[in-house]
Amino acid sequence: MEFPKFLLGDNTDYPTAIFVVHTEYPRFIINLENDEVEWLEDFSTEDEKELESEAEGLIEQAGEFYDREVSRYEE
Repeated sequence: MEFPKFLLGDNTDYPTAIFVVHTEYPRFIINLENDEVEWLEDFSTEDEKELESEAEGLIEQAGEFYDREVSRYEE
């Protein structure tokens, strides 16, 4: 099964949280309420160096995805 690059998620146990799930490597979930990121991958030391350079862009894309999705609901 193919998934979109980003998915929105919510949970009634966290009523103010806004979760965005990144489904491609490196997979992560970000809570846009507090910018907390949970990585769903195990990284080697070498991977961590590459991840640092990619992470900022991916997190920015997650925020842009959320903004785009919300604007579509408002239309």
